[in-house]
Amino acid sequence: MLDTHDLSRRPGTMREFARVVPAPADLGTAVIGIPAGTDLTVGLRLEAVMEGVLVSGVVRGTAVGECVRCLDPVTQEVTVRVQELFGYPERIHAAEDAGDDELADEESVLDGDLADIEPAVRDSVVTALPFQPLCRPDCPGLCSECGARLADDPDHTHDVVDPRWSALQAMLEQSSVTDETKES
Repeated sequence: MLDTHDLSRRPGTMREFARVVPAPADLGTAVIGIPAGTDLTVGLRLEAVMEGVLVSGVVRGTAVGECVRCLDPVTQEVTVRVQELFGYPERIHAAEDAGDDELADEESVLDGDLADIEPAVRDSVVTALPFQPLCRPDCPGLCSECGARLADDPDHTHDVVDPRWSALQAMLEQSSVTDETKES
């Protein structure tokens, strides 16, 4: 929560905010995210405007996860831009009274003089994270048969007979056994 009291609701007033804060919980997806409690560097500008307080700036942190192909650990620096307008409560209530529910639903609202930036930070960070993180762009992944890391053994193969040909393979094996017994 950011305190906007010192802006005094005077359009044109501005304040800079730069801190290192602990990351909130659930700042990521199932495969990659910024762990709760790790450092987030936040550099924001709070500007009083006619409609409320405009919060804009940059958030930086380190995301940790695993490669979706080989399951190796992945670490990625994340830098995102954040911009959110926090409307004055009386403006939002006036919009609701006038029947403008769309404005009331779309805009964040100040709670007294406090702006809760966590949802805006979460939206910006989570959408900036890779959907399928990779340890490297050409990661070959794991063998689908035995789970071996293909990066460790690039020539790794399995002699697997296509199941559609297994009946013919069995007939061929039976034929060679019959031929061997005739020769003996």
